Amino acid sequence: PALPTSSLLIQATAMSSQQDASACSLPTEKVFSIQIGSELFRLSGASLASDAPSYFSRFFEEQMRLTDPSNVRTLYIDRDPATFREIARHLQGTADTRAASVPWINQGQGIIFGLKTERNLSNFSQTRSSTHIPRDIFSSPGDSPNFFTLGFGAFFASPSSVFPGLDRVGLLRPPSIVAPSVPNRSAEIFAEIIHLLRGYTLHIRDDDHRAALLRDCRYFHLRGLEQRLIRHHISLNPFTQRLEIIVGIEDVRPSGLQFANGSSEKATGALLKYARPFVDETASDLILEIGEDRTVFNRQMQRVNFFGQTKTRMESLVQVVGKKFNLSESQLESLPLKKRQRTGEADDGLVMIKTGQWRPILQQGENGKYSLVLLAVKVDAYTSQRHRNRERNFL
Repeated sequence: PALPTSSLLIQATAMSSQQDASACSLPTEKVFSIQIGSELFRLSGASLASDAPSYFSRFFEEQMRLTDPSNVRTLYIDRDPATFREIARHLQGTADTRAASVPWINQGQGIIFGLKTERNLSNFSQTRSSTHIPRDIFSSPGDSPNFFTLGFGAFFASPSSVFPGLDRVGLLRPPSIVAPSVPNRSAEIFAEIIHLLRGYTLHIRDDDHRAALLRDCRYFHLRGLEQRLIRHHISLNPFTQRLEIIVGIEDVRPSGLQFANGSSEKATGALLKYARPFVDETASDLILEIGEDRTVFNRQMQRVNFFGQTKTRMESLVQVVGKKFNLSESQLESLPLKKRQRTGEADDGLVMIKTGQWRPILQQGENGKYSLVLLAVKVDAYTSQRHRNRERNFL
């Protein structure tokens, strides 16, 4: 007959305890004394073996080997009894009831004593709140190493590597440790980042909300999550049967740029493809989105000029494309920016582009030089100040 669920749980727990005890030579029925500050704790060999090897199991194993088992001395450690009470509950198999307000030292002390299962939770202080972080939450590509793994890695390493010269055998007072704290970041944004890292979706309210999430992702060095949060759109073009990705020029990373060197593109140029680092497995045809009123199209010269940071980003993009294509600077055609004074409302061939989506193509000209050609996919533009003023909003 099938066993009830409770019986299966008890059986699994017993098997786990037997496996843990096999790594420790302490007799399971014998009781060992540990004096922590002014309080005496008595733990059985089974409890000490549940998270062995540790500082405690090694100490009493050495005592059993060198002396008569009936004369095993008490282990004295000058630490806080209230803190060790949580460690004793852990060794006895009691469920972890520590709240987020429990100081991190209550968890870190067990780690210093070599308790392996105490390493699974990290505590992190964010402004006035404290958060438990599972260590496997950073398993996604690009999310490690980060602020947390680098900050806690030292505390979760062996005492010999964290504190050089520290002798575990004679350890009576482990060095004090504190949880990393970042008081100048938003606890609400951090909670949403942890929510996303756990695999849940999050409703991004507006551009300011997205910018705050991205800013803290960069601060904590969560590169994979950052790439998942950037503004983008991936779709299949039914006319070309190719995937296309729309990305803002400010979010393009050099490591994600690729070329589509198919036979069909040789006559028109090399299409640029893009895959978000750590996120996209396959690259899609790149469509750049450029906004902020930083683009001017000269209809007479058939050239696009940029202003401010957009110009700097485009120049950097041209340099990256040249390196990807193994082109020297002499083979690349620069992007000149010609400023012209406008007088009156006469049509002088300039179109101010508010927001535009462009398909970049690397093309070779008649002079043998390569230039980055932008094919307009969709633009929101105006040709005069009158049209621009119509779109102004009152404060």
